Amino acid sequence: MRNDVNDSSLDINERLAALRFAAGGKQWPGGNEINNHIHTIYSFSPYTPSMAALCAREAGLCAAGSVDHDSIAAAKEMLEACAILGIGGCVGFEVRVSFLKRPDGTAGPFAGRKINNPDSEGNVYMTVQGIPSCSITAAAEFLKPIREERLKRTKAMTLNANILLKEADIEAINFENDILAKSKFSEGGEITERHLVAAISGKIIKKYTKGRGLLEALNRKFNINVSAKLSSMLWDEKNPFYEYDLLGILKSEFLPRIFIQPDENECIPANRVTAFADSISAISAYAYLGDVAESPTGDKKAEKFEDEFVDDLFAELSRIGYKAVTYMPPRNTKEQLKKIRQLSSKWNFMEISGVDINSPRQLFNCPEVLQDEFVHLIDTTWALIAHERFASVDSAYGLLSDKNPLCTMNLSRRIETYASFGKKLDLYHPDDSAADLVQEIFKGRV
Repeated sequence: MRNDVNDSSLDINERLAALRFAAGGKQWPGGNEINNHIHTIYSFSPYTPSMAALCAREAGLCAAGSVDHDSIAAAKEMLEACAILGIGGCVGFEVRVSFLKRPDGTAGPFAGRKINNPDSEGNVYMTVQGIPSCSITAAAEFLKPIREERLKRTKAMTLNANILLKEADIEAINFENDILAKSKFSEGGEITERHLVAAISGKIIKKYTKGRGLLEALNRKFNINVSAKLSSMLWDEKNPFYEYDLLGILKSEFLPRIFIQPDENECIPANRVTAFADSISAISAYAYLGDVAESPTGDKKAEKFEDEFVDDLFAELSRIGYKAVTYMPPRNTKEQLKKIRQLSSKWNFMEISGVDINSPRQLFNCPEVLQDEFVHLIDTTWALIAHERFASVDSAYGLLSDKNPLCTMNLSRRIETYASFGKKLDLYHPDDSAADLVQEIFKGRV
């Protein structure tokens, strides 16, 4: 039944039924770690939402959350899967937005710089997190035109890829069969650059098979020199993660040759997303990247990003309407994150964390959050979990609502209070217990 939990060809109810069977009577490791930035099959990942929750539970996490590119389609399954397993669940989405212009039409202060996006100047990755269940449909409608624009651009990049594949005497990609049919686009999922690069990887493997011949072809046909570490992975024909390892190399070395920059129909102005997040009682978060020395997933080159102008950037984030910053402790130095914490405090931003999971080589664990300087991120996650449930009962009880009876509390105290409520939820029936806890706020029992 475990295979059924991760079978993307099954429908949601079948996967959840398989999860209930797989989880029956099982003893789980205990722990306090959290991860609320897990990608699923609804963007690009080896995990269904049910399997993502199961892997998190098996890793000893006490809470997990899905965050897909331009998609909220995983949300309902993720929340139900977490409830089956008795862990906290929260949901959101990730989207790329434009900092090129301010609402008055003037150029943004960072329009000509790479901010946190390796592929584009003036475009930024951000998340919308803590989305109440009652707002999932609205979020899907908001994201639909973005998904359609990205689909058009990916089709155009596929034509670019086919030109290079033809020159290398490699079979062309059929967009409908090799990409669209293998995605979850028809179910509200997104097609990303990784889908395209995965298709390219498949064509190269089909032509040269795995091992030495493929490595030589990368160099001879595409002038791609693979590092010794990655070469050893591609040399091993029995490597269970071969396709993902090749994908990482091609994303870094091949994709820039065919890449088409997104326009503002796809990467819409940032203030539109922050305003939308506010309207559905969700929390908009800037995704801090920081200068990269070595990429954990092997698909980012060493490069400088926002660290040189991060003070001015946070002032702009506040002006645009961001409410939080999300970051990943394993990916940054303590010096970088100390600075981000200082700026978050200065600008009254919530700090959200979770490790970006989209590859089978990555661990679901994030032991860094147990360190003294990051342990507050555990409470933030529990606060998000409580926020989602409470705002579904009544938007006035959203964590950051100015109608919240607790709105006179400072942010850190409010997060602490909501975290305590999150930990009180019956995690097997979180929605049922949320209404009772809301009454404690309403009656002043805090």
